[in-house]
Amino acid sequence: MRLLVVGAGEMGRWLAESLAPAFDVAVTDVDQAVARDAAAVVDARVADDGETFDAVCFAVPMSAVDDAVAAHADRADRALLDVTGEMTTALDAMRDVAPDRERLSTHPLFAAANAPGNVAVVRDAVGPVTDAVVDALEVAGNEVFETTAAEHDRAMETVQAKAHAAVLAYALAAEDVREEFHTPLSGPLQQLVDQLLDNNPRVYAEIQAAFDGADGVADAARRIADADTETFVDLYEEASR
Repeated sequence: MRLLVVGAGEMGRWLAESLAPAFDVAVTDVDQAVARDAAAVVDARVADDGETFDAVCFAVPMSAVDDAVAAHADRADRALLDVTGEMTTALDAMRDVAPDRERLSTHPLFAAANAPGNVAVVRDAVGPVTDAVVDALEVAGNEVFETTAAEHDRAMETVQAKAHAAVLAYALAAEDVREEFHTPLSGPLQQLVDQLLDNNPRVYAEIQAAFDGADGVADAARRIADADTETFVDLYEEASR
């Protein structure tokens, strides 16, 4: 089966490489130089203009998914899927333009450099092509688990938007200290800061825009800052529940 990956960035390359053993993979991108670079490092080729495929996968920023689906969905004969990170919008867009196609939304919960790992999937309209995609992800060593778009997007508010906001807030508030001063809590937290700052800030900005997390972290920090001793103890008990 033939598959087109729209978007040749980090996640597009990860998907192309993961699915190449099971599919004839082609890539495209708004910057075709990026597509050529991706094709050179994964087992894929650059798609020809107007070429059609069994499946088209959208590996684009969340803010670009509507435009990408509108531009490329008609190149899929059988299935549409995405790896954008926000499932409700992507599935709505694919459903609107191609109600008769198989549809699958996927989200690897890791950076491509850390693959394999957990991959959330929503089987919106099942069939042999999307089943083959899921099988290929599992063969590549990933732990695939099923969810719903609503459950996934709600979880991303915590595990991505709130987590990133909390770590970035610590990074902005913390002072430089000698390594010897770090505690069993601050040391790992500093490692999270280093990991966060080593990635593309625009990706994190997209996550904050898609999933409301920073306000909740800010509200919690204000409650801590305003707490007297007894209230502080109460906040610990609230958190433990």
